Amino acid sequence: MTPEELEAARDRTIEDVIAGGLRVLFCGINPGLMSGATGHHFARPGNRFWPVLHASGFTPRRLHPSEQRELLTYGLGITNVAARTTARADELSDEELREGGRVLQEKVLRYEPTWLAVVGVTAYRVAFGDRHARIGPQDRTIGRTRLWVLPNPSGLNAHWTPKAMAEEFGRLRAAADAEKAAEPHPDG
Repeated sequence: MTPEELEAARDRTIEDVIAGGLRVLFCGINPGLMSGATGHHFARPGNRFWPVLHASGFTPRRLHPSEQRELLTYGLGITNVAARTTARADELSDEELREGGRVLQEKVLRYEPTWLAVVGVTAYRVAFGDRHARIGPQDRTIGRTRLWVLPNPSGLNAHWTPKAMAEEFGRLRAAADAEKAAEPHPDG
């Protein structure tokens, strides 16, 4: 991908990977330029989302960003707080993140995932007006959907190793699995 092709992707939007009743709807901050150019979430080669998703047990193998629709077969999906592509998340204004939080809440009420997992605590804090949020499960809900904040998998987030990220994603997977196991079965 040339620098010109990446720059041409600025301010594009990409389609959500979403359906009703997902176990977990992962929510990025916003798509990067590589995602805008390819139409695939978390498409930049240095982004750790796909390796961490597999290492945490959400997927049986490491998916390529071009296979993102396969997530639906595992009860998983992807959306973003802000829809437009940028080179860096810090190019977004707080107002864009707050408006994205409002749109995201409407989307969650419509699709009703069991969990909404926002990847990026700083964006979560701005989008949801919760200055004290930390990584992990949150007290608030959107309708019946519970919220979990995960570390940002961007290669720019050097504070989290892939192993530590996979452990945190794994905590969410365990909670989602436990919740699914507790659901009543239609046969009985």
